[in-house]
Amino acid sequence: MPNQYSGMRFLTFALIFFSAQAIFAQQDSIPPPKEKDTLIVVSGDSLAIKPVDSKKMDSLRADKSARKGRALLKTKDTVSITIADYKIIDYNRAATSVDTTLTIFKDYKYNYLRKDDFELMPFANMGQPYNELGKNLKTTPYYPALGASARNYGYYEKEDIKYYHVPTPMTELMFKTSMEQGQFLDALLTFNLSRSFNASIAYTGFRSLGKYRYEEAQDEKFRITFNYLSPNERYGLRGHIASQKLSSEESGGLLDRSQFEDGLDDFADRAKIDLLFENANNRILGKRYFFDQQFKLVNHKKDDEDKEPTTLTIGHEFSYESKLYDFEQSTLNSAFGEDPFVTPIEDRARLKTMFNKGSVEFSNKTLGRLSGNVNLYNYNYFFNSLLITEEETIQNQLKGEEISAGGSYKNSFGPLSLEGNVNYTVSGELTGNNFDALGKFQLTPKHFIFGGLHASSRMPDFNYLLFQSDYRNFNWQNTDNFDKVQTKSIEFGFDSKIFGLLQAELNSVENYTYFASTITEEDIVNGASETAFVKPFQETNTINYIKVKYQKELKWRKWALMNTIMYQEVDQDSQVLNLPQLVTRNTLYFSSDVFDKAMFIQTGVTFKYFTSYNMNAYHPLLGEFYIQNNEEFGAYPLMDVFINAKVRQTRIYFKLEHLNSIFSEPNYYSAPNYPYRDFVIRFGLVWNFFS
Repeated sequence: MPNQYSGMRFLTFALIFFSAQAIFAQQDSIPPPKEKDTLIVVSGDSLAIKPVDSKKMDSLRADKSARKGRALLKTKDTVSITIADYKIIDYNRAATSVDTTLTIFKDYKYNYLRKDDFELMPFANMGQPYNELGKNLKTTPYYPALGASARNYGYYEKEDIKYYHVPTPMTELMFKTSMEQGQFLDALLTFNLSRSFNASIAYTGFRSLGKYRYEEAQDEKFRITFNYLSPNERYGLRGHIASQKLSSEESGGLLDRSQFEDGLDDFADRAKIDLLFENANNRILGKRYFFDQQFKLVNHKKDDEDKEPTTLTIGHEFSYESKLYDFEQSTLNSAFGEDPFVTPIEDRARLKTMFNKGSVEFSNKTLGRLSGNVNLYNYNYFFNSLLITEEETIQNQLKGEEISAGGSYKNSFGPLSLEGNVNYTVSGELTGNNFDALGKFQLTPKHFIFGGLHASSRMPDFNYLLFQSDYRNFNWQNTDNFDKVQTKSIEFGFDSKIFGLLQAELNSVENYTYFASTITEEDIVNGASETAFVKPFQETNTINYIKVKYQKELKWRKWALMNTIMYQEVDQDSQVLNLPQLVTRNTLYFSSDVFDKAMFIQTGVTFKYFTSYNMNAYHPLLGEFYIQNNEEFGAYPLMDVFINAKVRQTRIYFKLEHLNSIFSEPNYYSAPNYPYRDFVIRFGLVWNFFS
């Protein structure tokens, strides 16, 4: 297949071209660095309420007026610009200001995913899968995905793409060292070609060889976005183009665990440890085109100061995406069974989707915001061959369309805020319905309570329904015997600046779908591997899952202790949903201005711990985790020591990851046969430029 992802060369040209265009198109210029940042940063694991960062003030507080407000610069048009004018707009059209503060939440998000990974256990190398320490059942996408979920953590869905509204060009660069012979770079340039039209170009790429052999990983993710709003604010158009490639060598894990666990000096160099595979690779390729437009038929304002006019808006959203997952192996390996159909192994699954949504929305200060929509979803999931065996005939394609209707509502009544949405499938076989409702009530300025409901019904991902492989054991079609997964969730919580954030949810799942091995005692005696017998299953009995999470920061002068604790309990007839009962993370750190307040630093130590449990195993061919109930892993601490600093708009990060592995026993795993990373020193920065 030709290489369609030479993003770095194109990025260099595009940056030069658009930078020249942007510089001549600007209307305003940026002020000096803002002395005070009042932004609220959202924790990635929050159920509803946005917890406040532990450090709101920037370190450069030069004068009294800056401490009281924002530093302003008057342009020749007497227009004042602050950092609050640089807006980031998400898929739901919610806008937040650019945040250049340094907080403990920023440290939690400074990773490959760029979000808090508290409920995840990463593998040894960057770009590899994450095992689950917690389960999120209330945000299931409405439509089934391609599959290979363990390989999709770094993939940008359409809901992950950000849009921008900036008065002058802004650049953000994130750099971080990888595990071995490589770096991670996330570069963004956004600019305005006029007061109404903003665009951005972004590239994320990394390469990491890893400490173990045959585990090299690399990504290339290229995005272009645009955002237009007419001068009278009646017509809005936005869109993006995304091209992504996530690839990794697959080692298959340890061939002999004793080489890792016995702690012999010969294997202190992890490159000497024997691994299962030497010639396996998998990758995900994706291209997406997305457009969303709205037009206000009615925009009635009482006066120029009316911030909530009565509007009637029609809209249309369109997206087309082509996605591919493949697994390649130059020679067969008995870990996946003997006697494949052909060699070399070239398994390839493709999914092409097209989505259209037409909507009508009415907004009024008294009645709130009410909208209705009609959706058309076309899908084509396919392989290149039809498989005919003595037992059955396996199709090579699942193709069809889904028609659904839905609506949403949002309003506030004094201290009470309500929002919700519903979707119902009129025609189609993949989906059933989806319902979400969320309410929030302000008891006092410092205390909130919130609650929500979720219900959904949809078929499992496509690779559960249909899969083909050159290995004989990995061919199935379950379209006639798999039912829709039914999920119901209730959540509630209490958010207090004094007592912390408490979140709880109760989930009920019917027809839970999972992968598991069917290996028998006879197969084991004959020397077979359990990975050769992994297949998809559905649990017919109801699974009840409770998750409670508490987060609180304790402060004393320049010291702080950030605590996050999560308790989980699963009630199930068969052991198919395995999670640790307790997960904790505690960060003790010190914050201070130094060098005459020219620099702000945060330094401390983070402990993360989870109780032992039957940790899911990883399957490289499927790109999925599967259930294993033979052995438990966990009950070991992960200790990171960090020194972070901020100079103007630059945040510098220096971390000693898993420091306690130097003196602890080598019993730390991310999945069976996949050790967690050893002690490593990593550093990097996030740098914002304002032109």
